[in-house]
Order: sequence, then C-alpha cells, then structure tokens
Amino acid sequence: MNRERIIWSVILLIAIVYVGYRVANGGMGLGYEQRINGTVAPGSSWDVLAGSAEVSLSRTIGVWVAALFTLFVLSFVYRDNPFYKVAESIFIGVSAAYWMVVGFWTTVVPNLFGKLFPGMIHAWAMPGLSPEHEPFWWLYFVPLILGGMLLWRLAPAGTWIARWPLAFIIGTTAGIRLVGFIHADFLSQIRNSIIPLLTLDDAGAFSFWGSLRNFFIILGVLSCLVYFFFSFEHKGFVGRTAKLGVWFLMVTFGAAFGYTVMGRIALLAIRLEFLFDDWLWLIDPTNKRVEELVAMVIPLLSSTGLT
Repeated sequence: MNRERIIWSVILLIAIVYVGYRVANGGMGLGYEQRINGTVAPGSSWDVLAGSAEVSLSRTIGVWVAALFTLFVLSFVYRDNPFYKVAESIFIGVSAAYWMVVGFWTTVVPNLFGKLFPGMIHAWAMPGLSPEHEPFWWLYFVPLILGGMLLWRLAPAGTWIARWPLAFIIGTTAGIRLVGFIHADFLSQIRNSIIPLLTLDDAGAFSFWGSLRNFFIILGVLSCLVYFFFSFEHKGFVGRTAKLGVWFLMVTFGAAFGYTVMGRIALLAIRLEFLFDDWLWLIDPTNKRVEELVAMVIPLLSSTGLT
C-alpha cells in the first residue's frame, strides 16, 4: 500500500511540475476572445499575435475548471476518492439548480402564473404574453394548490400531505405516457411487422434481398413471440423455435448495448480531446492552429516578396 501511494504521489508531482512549466511558458490553458461587430467571440493564440484578440480571464478560468473537473471525474477509474465526490456533488447541485431555474421561467411562470395573473406577468416578466384572462382560467388554481401541497414535504410535520399531489402526478403521467407508448411504439411495431414475404422492386421484378430481409424480420418476430409463450413446454419444434428466438433477442440486446458503449466511448474521446487539445495544447486534431498559422504567415510572406 505504501509503495502504491508513493508511486501515485510521484506521478502526481511530475504532472504538477509539468503543468506548472507549461503555464509559466504560456503554452497551455489560455482562453482568448475577440470582438467582431460589437459581439464577443472565441479567439485563438494566432488572433492574439495578429492583434485582433486578447486573453480572456473568464474563458481561461472556464478551461481550467472544466479540465480539473474532468480529471476529478476520471479519477474514479482508479478508486473512489474525495475529488470525485466533490465533482459529483457540484455537478448534481449545479444541474439541479439550473433546471430548477429553467423550469421556473419556462413552465411555472408562463403556464401557471401567466394564466392566473396575466396582467402582472405581462407587465413584470414576459411582455410577449397576453394580459387578458383565458376562458376557465380559474381552473389553474388546481395545479397551484397541488404544487403547494407538494412543497409540504419540506416541512418538518405533515409530510403526508405531499403524497396526494405526488400520486396524482405519477398516475396522470403514467396514463399519458402509456397512451403515447401504445401509439408510438407498440402499435407501430405491429404495423411494421405486417409486411409481405415476397417483395418486388420498382420495375415490378422479384427482389431477392428485399424478400430475404422481410423473411428474417417475420422469422425473428415469430420466434421471439414463441419464446415468451409459456402455455406449451419448450420441447421439440416449439423448443427449437424458442431457442432461435433467444438468438434474435441476444443479437438485438448486443447491438443495443454496443450502440450504448460506442456513445459512451465517443463522450470519453471528446473529453480526452478537450484535455489534450484545448487545455494542454498537445494535439491539434482539427488543424485549426495550423490553418491559422498559414493564414497569418502567407500575407506576411507576400508583403515581403518571398512568395
């Protein structure tokens, strides 16, 4: 344990020394901004050399905070540690606070207070809303009362009052989502499974590949349904068909899992690209610095007559 701690301490010390050296030489972790037609836009080191941009303290702080928190999250690969817990807590807290503010201004204010008190909301917060009451506007007192009951959970006593609006929200949401799921997913899958076994191309001739595709779709659907049909024992023909359905299910689950893993790998690649490109300046995958250098050097060479 002591040897492992010494090794990681040495690695951390080397990383700190390296980062300090790069920072001292101005070779990493800087954010730039430039003003274009009165608006602030991101800049680069070559824009600074050209005199059209300058170092931005806020963007520099943003790059360093993003890099450090990325490292904190990635440190969980080694083991659970205080840095990861701090990053996790801040991320969850900031996300919850952000979505609370967004939900308040995009949902509560226009859809609740804007219906109950349209004149006040029109004059105070959202001039685009109508200042007139809608028909049956008083019905919006129902969600207002339910929302107040839901906040009762924060009180030290009477938390059972919050169960009523919570049950109403869960029940209505489940009902609405169930209807949407049946129309958008369940019925559409049945509709897409009712296909002809033999298909024709645009010229009216027999399409081998189209027919083969439809054959595998029908075979996969029927074999999977047989696997979930438990009224008969899975023996003989039924058992072989159910086993084929298992193969179709495993291929489907494997493809879905692989797609999910590829998405997570893409997210990891983006964060590593940010660390090595935007923070450490060790790589240049998009050649943006090379293109900026060429765009800056060619006019200089032309002015001196070297090209």
